[in-house]
Amino acid sequence: MAGPPPLGELPPGYASPDGSAAPQILAGSLKAPLWLRASFQGLLFSLGCAVQRHCGKVLFLGLLAFGALALGLRVAVIETDLEQLWVEAGSRVSQELQYTKEKLGEEAAYTSQMLIQTPRQEGENVLTPEALGLHLQAALTASKVQVSLYGKSWDLNKICYKSGVPLIENGMIERMVEKLFPCVILTPLDCFWEGAKLQGGSAYLPGRPDIQWTNLDPEHLLEELGPFASLEGFRELLDKAQVGQAYVGRPCLHPDDLHCPPSAPNHHSRQAPNVAQELSGGCHGFSHKFMHWQEELLLGGMARDPQGQLLRAEALQSTFLLMSPRQLYEHFRGDYQTHDIGWSEEQAGTVLQAWQRRFVQLAQEALPGNASQQIHAFSAATLDDILHAFSEVSATRVVGGYLLMLAYACVTMLRWDCAQSQGAVGLAGVLLVALAVASGLGLCALLGIAFNAATTQVLPFLALGIGVDDIFLLAHAFTEAPPGTPLQERTGECLQRTGTSVALTSINNMVAFFMAALVPIPALRAFSLQAAIVVGCNFAAVMLVFPAVLSLDLHRRHCQRLDVLCCFASPCSARVIQILPQELGDGTVPVGIARLTATVQAFAHCEASSQHVVTILPPQTHLVPPPSDPLGSELFSPGGSTRDLLGQEEGTRQKAACKSLSCAHWNLAHFARSQFAPLLLQPHAKAMVLVLFGALLGLSLYGATLVQDGLALTDVVPRGTKEHAFLSAQLRYFSLYEVALVTQGGFDYAHSQRALFDLHQRFSSLKAVLPPPATQAPRTWLHYYRNWLQEIQAAFDQDWASGRITRHSYRNGSEDGALAYKLLIQTGDAQEPLDFSQLTTRKLVDQEGLIPPELFYVGLTVWVSSDPLGLAAAQANFYPPPPEWLHDKYDTTGENLRIPAAQPLEFAQFPFLLRGLQKTADFVEAIEGARAACAEAGRAGVRAYPSGSPFLFWEQYLGLRRCFLLAICLLLAGTFFVCALLLLSPWTAALIVLVLAMMTVELFGIMGFLGIKLSAIPVVILVASVGIGVEFTVHVALGFLTAQGSQNLRAARALEHTFAPVTDGAVSTLLGLLMLAGSNFDFIVRYFFVVLTVLALLGLLHGLVLLPVLLSILGPPPEVTTPAFCSRPAGWGGKGKGRDRDRTGGAQWPTDGAQLTRTPPHEVPPTEGGILPFCPDRQHVPLPQTPSKTHLSLSGSRAGCRVCPRPNILSLISSHILLEATGGPQEPELTGADVSPARSYRCTRRAQRSRAPRLHGQEGSGGNCHPPCPRALPE
Repeated sequence: MAGPPPLGELPPGYASPDGSAAPQILAGSLKAPLWLRASFQGLLFSLGCAVQRHCGKVLFLGLLAFGALALGLRVAVIETDLEQLWVEAGSRVSQELQYTKEKLGEEAAYTSQMLIQTPRQEGENVLTPEALGLHLQAALTASKVQVSLYGKSWDLNKICYKSGVPLIENGMIERMVEKLFPCVILTPLDCFWEGAKLQGGSAYLPGRPDIQWTNLDPEHLLEELGPFASLEGFRELLDKAQVGQAYVGRPCLHPDDLHCPPSAPNHHSRQAPNVAQELSGGCHGFSHKFMHWQEELLLGGMARDPQGQLLRAEALQSTFLLMSPRQLYEHFRGDYQTHDIGWSEEQAGTVLQAWQRRFVQLAQEALPGNASQQIHAFSAATLDDILHAFSEVSATRVVGGYLLMLAYACVTMLRWDCAQSQGAVGLAGVLLVALAVASGLGLCALLGIAFNAATTQVLPFLALGIGVDDIFLLAHAFTEAPPGTPLQERTGECLQRTGTSVALTSINNMVAFFMAALVPIPALRAFSLQAAIVVGCNFAAVMLVFPAVLSLDLHRRHCQRLDVLCCFASPCSARVIQILPQELGDGTVPVGIARLTATVQAFAHCEASSQHVVTILPPQTHLVPPPSDPLGSELFSPGGSTRDLLGQEEGTRQKAACKSLSCAHWNLAHFARSQFAPLLLQPHAKAMVLVLFGALLGLSLYGATLVQDGLALTDVVPRGTKEHAFLSAQLRYFSLYEVALVTQGGFDYAHSQRALFDLHQRFSSLKAVLPPPATQAPRTWLHYYRNWLQEIQAAFDQDWASGRITRHSYRNGSEDGALAYKLLIQTGDAQEPLDFSQLTTRKLVDQEGLIPPELFYVGLTVWVSSDPLGLAAAQANFYPPPPEWLHDKYDTTGENLRIPAAQPLEFAQFPFLLRGLQKTADFVEAIEGARAACAEAGRAGVRAYPSGSPFLFWEQYLGLRRCFLLAICLLLAGTFFVCALLLLSPWTAALIVLVLAMMTVELFGIMGFLGIKLSAIPVVILVASVGIGVEFTVHVALGFLTAQGSQNLRAARALEHTFAPVTDGAVSTLLGLLMLAGSNFDFIVRYFFVVLTVLALLGLLHGLVLLPVLLSILGPPPEVTTPAFCSRPAGWGGKGKGRDRDRTGGAQWPTDGAQLTRTPPHEVPPTEGGILPFCPDRQHVPLPQTPSKTHLSLSGSRAGCRVCPRPNILSLISSHILLEATGGPQEPELTGADVSPARSYRCTRRAQRSRAPRLHGQEGSGGNCHPPCPRALPE
């Protein structure tokens, strides 16, 4: 028997039958990469053998562990707070938001409910009494909403936001004012008397009808109540607020209305007002001074004449402000209306949400279907409902997606041959991946990573598609184990051959998702971390638990049980066919590749003792020329097992009954070998591929210039819904955003007034800031505060000049004069707080318009307590809030002169409105301008920052592209490192990274053509595309790297090995994503399904088309070279007669199988037993030992070395054929292992086991320069 071949000739994937591959490869005998890879494969081999030995235990413990982790889903938290989802943790915006919450609390001051009216006919004017009448109808319906909860009735007047309710000493007036004080409603109806109909408050006075805003004339009412109560302070308050006659002094939209008050300007004329003229310049609430609604808040799509006069508009908007849950809770805490229901903040939030939902419903139904106008309604609860619906798990789609994957896996792995069928393995693999996904998400929940819409809507399907890829790869490889592999080592051999690829793809996927976590958006960072953890769980399941499933299925196949229905025995083992015998002629065996068929009566049965299937054959054989093979027999062919004998063409009367369908023998590997690879690797095909992919890259580079930044709320909300219609109308007509300029603590406000005014001026000059009307002062607390001081100073000066206020008395003066008196004598000194000499020597505001620093915080206390409407209009939100102080002009004790100073401010804000923000570039420009203004103020000592939704959600775009490029570059570098480390070939790793970079650029360019905007979500997908793309490239690259022969031959072999699993992986990924196409959210379809589908298709094209071409041209040399004494079989190249040239070294291959001419022929002497030394291209045939035995050698021109025939349907020729002729008509016995072609690199001689002639078979190598020997019989 021949000894083992030299170690230097062993390919990297070699495994001896005992699995000790690594110890046989010495560090000095092979390249370091081969030695390292063999060591790693040895570990995988040991792992697989251990799993197979304890497959039941491993499966039980694996399912138990994954099931326990899946229980973590019970504590999963779904985050729907936009701030928590989109504001970068630890960023500048996050710190500013945290500072705001520390000073003001978690909630905003109010929530907005909006109505937008647009004409059904595009471009129609809405500035008509008829259109305003329809708007009134919808707004009035919405304002009358009532909900019943906790045994109480809640209407708008109870829950609306009321700005600046004054404190009044007179109890009767205070109760009346509290009931009548209007809600803040920004509506174009406020320009008319009909605006009063939206206010639901009422009060009762004896002898008068109910007082409502529709009939309330404040001036007349104060005159009637004057004799009964002291209302001087209240009258001054109304005068300062410029309330006047409130609504009854405004024109009636419909003067024919019976309730139109006589004081209305058009009551007597009965003429409809000029709507455009009345709305020009905006409208006012009940206070002309503090409640001015600008045109941009009320009208959209405005058109003006050359003089700037308003002519027409295309949209109307009304906004209802409600209290926040905390405000509502505080307002009714301790009230008699809620004392019996255990009033809490949660109940307050429930009341508000119920009212908001009812508000939207009734407003949308307010107008008839045939009306010329349409109403779009939206509320804070609507947005919450959208986010919750967006984050909900669709059980139907999840179940449907996994059932579809189950069906695909089962169908693609089912075979006509029961022993080769793996349908149950496919089902178990998909279920295992599903469990791994659930366990990964459960682990994320246990780690405290909050779920979001991307987690629930996308990750289950994406992880399924990625995880099933490796399932297909292992299942394919398990059926292609080398012959002679002992039954107990089959799983170890499978992991040894495929574990490197699985580890490489999984590690790269995890690295890709971890790198995607660099995107500084919490929602996407959580998604990336969850995806990485899920991929890790999939990897553990595929490498540990799925091999146990394969081992159990191997036991099923060994016991000849049916697939799926494993309780039933397979009928294939008992089938018998009758084939007429034929004589073997005495002619010369054809030179080249021969196919051996047998025409015998064959009986197949399982021999339990030897774990082999034994087939009884008579000794007649017939050699048939092979069919044409475009790539020659050097390619690795996944031929069938000996059970395919049942399906071969017979030419007997049983032919019709026993012949299998031709389609049953077709597979993707056969397609790749016989059709795809020969076509792809032709020179003109390579050139065409390079040109086409170059054109695609160039087109993608142009498409990349079309990609715009941004993600609008309209992209998230499902199209065709009422919510989408509202958001579209709002974006088109009312692109306004409320923002604030926040000033922090850490500097002296009193001495920094000039810097504060300069900051406000710089901010107001920004292009996006909506300027106030020319007739109105800037709406900031510092301006209101200074103007108020100037007003009371003027009143004091007047009272002082008239003698009503003297140095010792202010009682005869006005309320404002008395306030100024008290402020002027303040010194700010705790020891001597009062100085009466200052009454005539100082002013409350100096000539430069600044407040004296020593008076600043004392005056702030007085202003906050005395001017509630001005304070509310300023929206200052002071922190710490100034102390309450009640002015009493008639106090005689002198204690009222001591005014407590407010504490130094740590928080205050200037409100602004941003307009014209349509595109992301507009937002970025506004943000950069605001940040520059704050930076300039910082150099003057004022600490400030902008606040508002544009800064929360759009500031990410300032550095998004830079972050994206950084993540891509780091990931490509990491992928190169991982591939170079595991493949141990930097050359191959560089080609892989090149293809992945091309895929990313092309995907980015296709996004531009599809109109998909760049936001954090596409960035995550683009970054993850590098890891996902490894799935399509690394298998081909590894197959090429470990193959031998010319560049074309190695590329073709790599394609044949990997075409089927890569294609199955791509199809499984697409099937996993298919359920995303059924999402109700167009955002999921466009940003996830479309992008990921394009990615899968690009990966398939680049992995199976471009990469093989690049490898065939630029690929690295083979790691193991062919020995010089090995001859190449005829038929390779297919170009005429004579010699073919090998691409690697210019070697010429004789077509007759003669010796390779690159080096002188080697005369290799026979060794013991007549076995020639190892020859990669030839099979070893024993030389005659005794004249009593007859030997048949099928070979080329050289004696003693035979080209191994390629596998065929019968698959009976082995790498070592020994026919022994003995006397007697005895039946031959055929034994072998049912495995597919793989890596057995040494021909061995099997012992003689019977008196009858025996045909012993083992299979050749698919990794050398010669074709593999066909597989033998199944176990």
